[in-house]
Amino acid sequence: MAKTICGIQQCGVGVVNAEEAWKWYRMHFGMDINVFEDTSVAKLMLPYTDGKPRERYAALALNMEGGGGFEIWQHTGIVPKGPDFEVLLGDYGIFIAKIKSRDIQKAYNEHKKRGLNLLSELCQDPSGNTHYFVSDPYGNIFQVVHEAINYKDQKSLTGGIYGATIGVSDIKKALAVYSDILEYDEVVYDKEGVFSDFSGLPGGEQKCRRVLLKHSKQRTGPFSKLFGPTQIELVQVFDRQATKIFKGRIWGELGFIHLCFDIIGMDELRKECAEKGFAFTVDSADSFEMGVAAGHFSYIQDPDGTLIEFVETHKLPILEKLGWYMNLKGRNPKKSLPNWMVNTMTFKRIKE
Repeated sequence: MAKTICGIQQCGVGVVNAEEAWKWYRMHFGMDINVFEDTSVAKLMLPYTDGKPRERYAALALNMEGGGGFEIWQHTGIVPKGPDFEVLLGDYGIFIAKIKSRDIQKAYNEHKKRGLNLLSELCQDPSGNTHYFVSDPYGNIFQVVHEAINYKDQKSLTGGIYGATIGVSDIKKALAVYSDILEYDEVVYDKEGVFSDFSGLPGGEQKCRRVLLKHSKQRTGPFSKLFGPTQIELVQVFDRQATKIFKGRIWGELGFIHLCFDIIGMDELRKECAEKGFAFTVDSADSFEMGVAAGHFSYIQDPDGTLIEFVETHKLPILEKLGWYMNLKGRNPKKSLPNWMVNTMTFKRIKE
């Protein structure tokens, strides 16, 4: 049985104060479903934490509009650092997290009214799709993208993670991960030049090549309806030497730390990644507990070191006080969970 990629489960974002950041993400991006919280020691990420276990707090937040979640991640044993240089478009790593909105005009108007740090007006990408850029208070850049497909209408202005913009040194080499392994097999556009919609971004005035990818086949799996369709945009710059965004820092420090995919068939995926030259660098081996959730996780890195996480979810809490959990192990990878079961996630909503 081949592996199944069910969708983007989450984008990890490293912050100094998780409580403060999560409140901001709830208020402005509607990330109010508390899937889990966990305070423990990250013992398995040694290749990316200078060989030392690291104390940390992590929480997975979702938005019932649909899309992937935010894994809000805070080092608690050290004071996490940001980059000691200005990160520019095309630097290697996750430069922008894409989030979706089914009413982008309303989202833009309200974010502007609230005084958020908008980096652009409403604009269009080379395919004509409407979007805008906004920065959170911590310097992380989000691209709000118009997407009519959502899971469940909410009061939120936006949905969850819709993809990412990732800086690479060689798009052809990067496609071995993003197209061949992650199955973003359809090119929406492949353009080279200076782009007006990038003009408000750090480094956005430089010439670059940008390739927007999507998956031609609908994702399947337990939460595939909730995660929905996603996109990856690769950016390569030509007129300067790009820098790794996490140069001189460890995993979990400030910024977008990884992009995580919900999958079924970890054994098959492990074999495929090794055969294609991207062997797992971290592998939790069978079931790993994350607070009251459990699963099997692994990591690979793209040719420039950007971290891609895979999670095969085994158990998720619904009402843990009553001992009510979703057992997802061994499910048919072609079937989504029934809507009523996915909707029980609303029991985990944080109310201000």
